[in-house]
Amino acid sequence: MTKIKPRTLSGFMELLPPSQVCFNTMVHKLHETFSLYGFTPLDTPLMEPAEILLAKGGGETEKQVYTLRKGDTDLAIRYELTASLAKYVALHYNDLTFPFRRFEIGKVYRGERAQRGRFREFYQADIDIIGDGALDIMNEAELPGVIYNCLISMGLERFYIRINNRKILSGFFEILGIRSGDESTNVMRMVDKLDKIGADKLLKSLIIDLDLSQEQADEIISFVTSKNDPFLTLEGYRGKNEIFDTGFEELSALQQHLAGFGVPDTHYKIDISLARGLDYYTGTVYETYLSDYPEVGSVCGGGRYDNLAGFYTDRKMPGVGISLGLTRLFSILQEQELLNEAMLSAPADVLIIPMTDDLSHAVKLATSMRESGLRVQIYSECKKFKVKVSYADKLGIPFVVFLGEDEIEKGLITVKDMSSGEQTTASSAMLTAGVCEKVKALQKGMPIKEKSDSLSHSAR
Repeated sequence: MTKIKPRTLSGFMELLPPSQVCFNTMVHKLHETFSLYGFTPLDTPLMEPAEILLAKGGGETEKQVYTLRKGDTDLAIRYELTASLAKYVALHYNDLTFPFRRFEIGKVYRGERAQRGRFREFYQADIDIIGDGALDIMNEAELPGVIYNCLISMGLERFYIRINNRKILSGFFEILGIRSGDESTNVMRMVDKLDKIGADKLLKSLIIDLDLSQEQADEIISFVTSKNDPFLTLEGYRGKNEIFDTGFEELSALQQHLAGFGVPDTHYKIDISLARGLDYYTGTVYETYLSDYPEVGSVCGGGRYDNLAGFYTDRKMPGVGISLGLTRLFSILQEQELLNEAMLSAPADVLIIPMTDDLSHAVKLATSMRESGLRVQIYSECKKFKVKVSYADKLGIPFVVFLGEDEIEKGLITVKDMSSGEQTTASSAMLTAGVCEKVKALQKGMPIKEKSDSLSHSAR
């Protein structure tokens, strides 16, 4: 029979056990942080009717969606988590309590070219707050605090959150005589490319591609590249447009609460050039960057949207949310060797090696130790003693228990600390308690290296 060469598709992440443990720890940190802020977990289907997932898509988005047909039904695999959330809140409106705060961590799929920091299958971690009719600005001020604490909880220090309000840009464009609608949206999308193409190319694109006047283009460039305090720049346009003034007030209110939500001024930047490309954002927008890897782009982004479920219901359901690209973040940390290799990644805390043919005593001991909260394996294979100990060493299992005839007769066990080589013989109750304490100490620490030179400075 012809053998098939094993391979993993390009753009799909597949980890070895120690790295998988580190990844799972990062997911657990996110669960803990989201729960601290009162978000409830949600798990929506990976596959939906195509009309559901493509309702707010189209264009380039539709080209990236994996679709399939089953009988007469067109199906699609989710490319993000927001579309499924929109369907969920519309479908279960009568069963939910608003504001509805949810988090979801799951895989999404995009049929795009795989490259550094971009995957075809990847994990997103989303949080959203959905209102019923209205949603206070305080919710928008809270999310940078969640972002900050999520990244800090994993051991990251060098990052910053860019914050703006799209109403400011929309109002500013109206002041310049750029009509709201498609014309304003096209300018917004172009301005969003400033970091990628630079001010000179942006200026040419505004004039040549979007047919703006030289005066309009010059003022846009001056506005979005200003080095002054952003609020000082904005002050010069106040009172000229109602939408602009609303955005200014919302951004000011948000900024005033950031310190209260625990975000230090070293870790955020009010950036009036930030637009984000997705059209459904209507107010506050966020993007988060790793200071040492700006070329990778945003690892966490989101914003305010005023009509989440508009494709499914006439109810006004405004929301605000963020999405963290967990696979992208993890791949960067792994590439830069910033994952904490010292973190306990073994599949077990204790390996019991029976020294007799009768395994019943080992089984009872394993059950007792598991009841104490320890993860325990029994090595029951007929191998040489050296191979059995080597098994624990290769997997990084920190403690090995030897259970021979002498131990069984005396009601004792022998425990070997694999890191120090020290062996102790005593009662199982006493040694189990000691192992539990040592394992707790080993389990402490961040999945990302702490106090590293590359992560120990301020964010800017």
